[in-house]
Amino acid sequence: MSELTPTLHRRGQLTAIAWLRWLLFVNALRTTQGTLELISRIVVSLAFTVGGLGGGILMAVMASIFISEGKPGMLALLFWPIFIFWQAFPIMATAFTNNPDSSDLLRFPLSYRSYFLVRMAYGAFDPVTVLVGLWSFGILAGVGFANPGLMPWTLLVLLAFAAFNLLFMQMTFAWVERWLAQRRTREIMGVLFVLLMLSLQLIGPLAGHFGKRARPDIQRLVEIIGPAQGVLPPGLAADAIAQAVLSQFLVGLSSLALLCAFVLMIGYFLHVRLRAQYRGENLSEVAVVSALPKDRSIRLGWNLPGFAAPVAAVFEKEVRYLLRSGPMLLTLIMPIFVLVVFRLGPMNSARHAGVIFARTPDMAFPLAAAYSLLMLTNLAYNNFGGDAGGIQFFYASPASFRQIVLAKNLTHAAILAVETVLAWMAVSFLYGPPAPGVTIAALAGLLFAAPVNFSAGNLLSFYSPKKLDYSKFGRQRASQLTVLMSLGVQFIVVGVGVGAFWIARHYGNFWIATVILLLLAVISLTAYRMILNRVDGLALARRETLVTELCRA
Repeated sequence: MSELTPTLHRRGQLTAIAWLRWLLFVNALRTTQGTLELISRIVVSLAFTVGGLGGGILMAVMASIFISEGKPGMLALLFWPIFIFWQAFPIMATAFTNNPDSSDLLRFPLSYRSYFLVRMAYGAFDPVTVLVGLWSFGILAGVGFANPGLMPWTLLVLLAFAAFNLLFMQMTFAWVERWLAQRRTREIMGVLFVLLMLSLQLIGPLAGHFGKRARPDIQRLVEIIGPAQGVLPPGLAADAIAQAVLSQFLVGLSSLALLCAFVLMIGYFLHVRLRAQYRGENLSEVAVVSALPKDRSIRLGWNLPGFAAPVAAVFEKEVRYLLRSGPMLLTLIMPIFVLVVFRLGPMNSARHAGVIFARTPDMAFPLAAAYSLLMLTNLAYNNFGGDAGGIQFFYASPASFRQIVLAKNLTHAAILAVETVLAWMAVSFLYGPPAPGVTIAALAGLLFAAPVNFSAGNLLSFYSPKKLDYSKFGRQRASQLTVLMSLGVQFIVVGVGVGAFWIARHYGNFWIATVILLLLAVISLTAYRMILNRVDGLALARRETLVTELCRA
């Protein structure tokens, strides 16, 4: 009976946590924001379901073809995409993943095993886990269709592979959160991550450059990579099934044993990190007392001609915060980097193949300007996310929220202006100076699109705020509702812009697009001013929602 007591106690803890999550979900539906979040989650879930079913069918067909044609070793081409997507997607699209902070539960008398199981449960119910689960079921169905006798063995291999991916994802999150807990390591990790994303953009141009003709060194590299991937978990999972197809069950069993060894090793590393969290590890960012004398001289703030002092103060604060963020600065150069990628890749390798910049080089600057505006979405649609608990100081200050929001919009407009100038210089260097009519039409398009985005962003900043915690995965992006709404706004804005440029190109006169976009800019600026004038009322009506959401632990 004493042996059942811990089990019952653990079951009661897990039941209480599940009930708590359910009550939080039900209570959230009582608010407008909670209802809209539910609708957005349903839309996202439908998109994931479609992607999962489509990918599962593709995996089933490919697996069946590989087994039927006697090429079971090719199953590695299915396992590696599953592994890469399972690990990369939660990082690349944190707004669409479920990442509640399980460390909040440590304030309660929760056993370590229950805490470990809760962490694994959060990962198991993540949307990406369900999606790749459908893909894995597709592999099982494909192998079973080609060879029904292998279904039990394939199921066992897929369960071991799923356990490895689930543990590896949680281990990655746990250890990277350990490094993100302090500002210096957070900046280093952020810079490395952005550089990695920029490097991935070069894969296409490099593959096109080196793929023009077969070279012995590339073939030698492929011969080396082939056996090397076979000793890694995706390759081991594919080899375990492939050897069973070839009736080499002992070899297949050894591959499964190695895969299970990887599962145990990753599980141990996750245990080390979670055990430290459970024992109360606290990586605070308390400032170290400096022995050097402090400069106590008074420094005057910035002065923006034509704007009040509070606007200038908030503008200065936003700019200084931005300049201290290395990852954000690197993100802002993405439009220029994309132009370089297009210049090195499609422009050279497919000059006559119909690539958009090859056919219409004048459109390079409008597209670069539109991409520059798109990069501001995460900032403009969640104005107070980075302020977090500092929102209380805004409410306590004598500055009006109209001035505060105006300053934030001015910061975003200044960033957009600098990026647009840099994009024009990059286009002029890489593709030649764009025609004056195209340049003016693109600027007119920004004059229309920027107020639309700022207006929508200001409203969503009050109706769907989200605290940005850069030390936690899943806390670096806006809410799902904001992301979906921003996508809708961008779709409309891009559609209007493309329509204006298509009309102008049809008649061979880009000044037509300029006139159309300037007329639309008058409307968007008028709407922006109307919304800005109502910001103080929104801040007062939404103060409880703002403070509750942005000040939560």
